[in-house]
Amino acid sequence: MHSQAFAPLIDAHIHLDKYTPEERIELLLSLPNHQVEAVIAVSMDLASAQANLELAKQYARSIFPAFGYHPEQPLPSANQQEQLFRWIEEHIEHAAAIGEVGLPYYNREEARRAGLDFDQSGYVDLLEQFILLAKRHNKPIVLHAVYEDAEIACDLLEKHQFTRAHFHWFKGAKQTIRRMANNGYFISFTPDIQYETEIRELARQYPAEQVMAETDGPWPFEGPFQGRMTHPVMTRQVIQAWSEITGMGTERAARLFYRNTKRFYRLPE
Repeated sequence: MHSQAFAPLIDAHIHLDKYTPEERIELLLSLPNHQVEAVIAVSMDLASAQANLELAKQYARSIFPAFGYHPEQPLPSANQQEQLFRWIEEHIEHAAAIGEVGLPYYNREEARRAGLDFDQSGYVDLLEQFILLAKRHNKPIVLHAVYEDAEIACDLLEKHQFTRAHFHWFKGAKQTIRRMANNGYFISFTPDIQYETEIRELARQYPAEQVMAETDGPWPFEGPFQGRMTHPVMTRQVIQAWSEITGMGTERAARLFYRNTKRFYRLPE
């Protein structure tokens, strides 16, 4: 069946500001041809948030920016934190969400393997501040929190009775998956759903009403995506793989992912 028959695509998590200017122009101009209606452009820090806001102003109908601080980097100083939060407050009406925020699982693992101590308490405090910010403005929050870190994120979300959480590219234990699903949190799958057993298993378990598709571009993928620039159109193959795993027809799955993402991010009709 021709792809025109399917619902439009939404990339629920992409780092648009991390592409080269040439790649980004090519990508953005090609979105309509690929039936990509919108992307959620997440930020790494203040400069990244500012860049994504500028892009969103140029492409107001297709780019919806999220503002945050990615946890897999050194903690911002108190002064940097204050600057970032002040800037987000000033531009909150342009924010589709708060993100990408969370906990530094991969950096912590790297430190552990090198036999180094890693104190994550500052990151936990910062995440709590972001949750409070999201709650105050009723914006969804985009989380980088995998394995045991997801438990800490759940603790904080429950503490502040905040449920509009999107755990992107999530991996974790069965009981964490159940807890997140029961709390109404959303997750998103990347193109690695085509070849990662752990992710395919997660697709079988997570409620269909709480799933979205993302690329995390420009992050590169393997398997059939080897050597290709990561593009939001790859969410089509994410949905295809999910539909095969769950047994839902692809057309119905495409409509489901579209509706879920529009609803979660409250994107304009």
